[in-house]
Amino acid sequence: MTFRVTILGCGSAAPSANRHHTAHALNVHEQFFLIDCGEGTQDRMRQYGISPLKLNAIFISHLHGDHVFGLPGVLSTLNHFGRKTPLHLFGPAPIEEILQFHLKHFEQNLGYPIVCHEVNARQESLIYENRVMEVTTIPLRHRIPATGYLFREKTPPLNVDKAVIRRHSLSLAQITALKRGEDILLADGTPLPCAEATYVPYPPRSYAFCSDTLYSGKVVRLIHGVDLLYHEATFLDKDRPLAKETGHTTALQAAKAASLAEVGQLLIGHFSSRYKDDSLLLDEARTLFPNTLIAREGDTITLAPKRHPRAAL
Repeated sequence: MTFRVTILGCGSAAPSANRHHTAHALNVHEQFFLIDCGEGTQDRMRQYGISPLKLNAIFISHLHGDHVFGLPGVLSTLNHFGRKTPLHLFGPAPIEEILQFHLKHFEQNLGYPIVCHEVNARQESLIYENRVMEVTTIPLRHRIPATGYLFREKTPPLNVDKAVIRRHSLSLAQITALKRGEDILLADGTPLPCAEATYVPYPPRSYAFCSDTLYSGKVVRLIHGVDLLYHEATFLDKDRPLAKETGHTTALQAAKAASLAEVGQLLIGHFSSRYKDDSLLLDEARTLFPNTLIAREGDTITLAPKRHPRAAL
């Protein structure tokens, strides 16, 4: 039931000694996803013990270099390591053109298939789904087409209340039917509704990734209620004119988005190199949204399942 995010890079366009370019690694039920791939991403993955061979998919928010320059290196390393399984790659156009250039000039004998999906950065849409999770796009407001991603865990299978099993001496067939969501008949013919005998063991968890963007009311609506929101906070609010000019958000604006969206926790990153002390951005965000964390490389944020009270019985 793993659901955790590891920060691989937290800086913006200009790298510094302790801030590399944007990249996050997401682990959902031991399925691994890379979100953005700034320069040096594969070095951070190696440093923090995340094997690129485990990647199921890569999601790119937009095609500015600090979010994508590490991609060719990751793709080449996967080939060098002998990957055979398909890799899904998502991002706004012209990511397919960039991929084809790389394959033509650097990886003519690629040993694994890359399935490239160009996403529409102007609309919300479901772009990826497997047995445990689905991913939808979040249109962002930047200088070029950019999309955020909402990773939402699917509702886990129903559990049957152990007390109900004991009380009615339910058979294996009856328990299986209840887990499928079916009502059943007890031995004496009395109906037992599924809703009275089962429960969802824990609420599905969710993580929204929003970088780079101006403050957006539409984003607030699309991320409402998520457990963890990563939102860029490139500038302090005193530099809001510069944020607007460059298509970015201030720490205070990120906190406003988190507050209005009623998220569980806010994670800020993508800090400008002009700020040597990133605690200033954290302090500013916390004035409006106290449950704010700062993205620091190597940190892992785990979303623990909130277990249903009946699960402990």
